[in-house]
Amino acid sequence: MKTAAKLALLAGCVIFVGATLAPAQEHADFGYPEHRHPQQEPDRFAQIVALDECDPSTFNAALGPDFCKNVTLGAFTVLPDLFTKAAAGNPDPNWDFEPDVLRMKEGTHLSVVDQGGEPHTFTEVDHFGGGFIPGLNAPGEDTVPECAGGFSNIKVARTRILQGSTLQVKDLRKGEHYFQCCIHPWMRVRVVVR
Repeated sequence: MKTAAKLALLAGCVIFVGATLAPAQEHADFGYPEHRHPQQEPDRFAQIVALDECDPSTFNAALGPDFCKNVTLGAFTVLPDLFTKAAAGNPDPNWDFEPDVLRMKEGTHLSVVDQGGEPHTFTEVDHFGGGFIPGLNAPGEDTVPECAGGFSNIKVARTRILQGSTLQVKDLRKGEHYFQCCIHPWMRVRVVVR
């Protein structure tokens, strides 16, 4: 094919794409502020990550096959040590929500992702405190009312996050919100909504 014919074909393609794209752009919203309708607020998203270092061999032996699906290479905590550390008032720092404090604007959609090896909850509480497994609570720390009853409490069950899954939290009002795991109660995050 001669060079002139190739250029003519290329020019025709560019004109065709431009002609079909222009009407679509007139009403499109590409997520950029300059393309938004005047009344439309941009969607805002924030993320919190749940982490843990459960040892698959000890957790699964005690809690059932595939309970702990951790894929971390070598930084595992064995199940007895998790209880020992919590009873001593030094809970395992590898069980955590990141970040510990999140500041966001009202209307922001919050996604909580479980990147650990076992299930957690992301339960809103009035004040931080103990969870529903007494052996994992700090010495002298009682179960907070929001965690009472464990998964038989439908409000707790709705906040469970399985390994690899995401929980969506929407419509948080302005102010401070406290979230904790009702299983591992030292996993805590304060969300400040402006």
